[in-house]
Amino acid sequence: MKNLVVIGGGTGLSLMLRGLKQLEDTRLSAIVSVADDGGSTGRLRRQFQIPAMGDIRNVLCALAEEETLFTQLMDYRFPGQESDIGGHSLGNLLLTALSETTGSFMEAVQTFSKVLKVKGEVIPGTLQVVTLFAQMEDGTLVRGESNIPRMENRVRRVFYEEPVTASPQALRAIRQADLIVYGIGSLYTSIIPNLIVDGVADAIRSSGAPKVYFSNVMTQPGETDGYSLEDHITAIERHTFPGAVDIAVMSESPIPPAVLESYRAMGAAPVRCGGAPLPFRLLLKDLVRVEEGK
Repeated sequence: MKNLVVIGGGTGLSLMLRGLKQLEDTRLSAIVSVADDGGSTGRLRRQFQIPAMGDIRNVLCALAEEETLFTQLMDYRFPGQESDIGGHSLGNLLLTALSETTGSFMEAVQTFSKVLKVKGEVIPGTLQVVTLFAQMEDGTLVRGESNIPRMENRVRRVFYEEPVTASPQALRAIRQADLIVYGIGSLYTSIIPNLIVDGVADAIRSSGAPKVYFSNVMTQPGETDGYSLEDHITAIERHTFPGAVDIAVMSESPIPPAVLESYRAMGAAPVRCGGAPLPFRLLLKDLVRVEEGK
């Protein structure tokens, strides 16, 4: 059985794992960022001093053996203003309740995994309550993951002010990996927040497993404006080590003009490859499907 480790967070990681869980003879481990500080997740982590659980919840549901009414209910968000339970998702509340009753966020995740019959292992990148910072190109410092994409600036680096220790489960999964995948997801607020946790980059560097970066199809306003594929990989290496990516996977699927125009209206553009000699292997695949009416 092959051990596949996927590192990231956000919606992109969940979508990717829905496909990867279909692989046979593969043990999946998802290392998920807990740096989110916005919305329901941010409110619960501030009130209960537990790691951010929103991306964890999404990944748990994505890796569920079957997506039933129960997994759909995990995403149910209570209506109302952001007070009491208004704005909270049911899954976030259940993970918080499990953390309180078991006394351990990791145990809460593992218990939830058993209830959902998760195909694989969902691992928080760290078990600490962390705050992500960004230093922008003009020197501006931004506090909080949710604030980074709101700046009309370019990110130079992201970092934690305090020492952040990797969860033992994350380091174990990386050491045992036969393949390590970064993404798909937001570069500075989903993927790199995992990689800058103490011990993670060293574990990846020591691993003999191939390291694959799955490129986003479009740039992300506020994070990767104007970025090429090479820019994404340079950012990963700047936060970890040279040679952190052996293989890059890009979509070569055509995107309908109407879809491109809707992305342009939001400030996004297709991620391109510069075409110069590349220090990594490039794979072009048909990865995008545009559903009519979406």
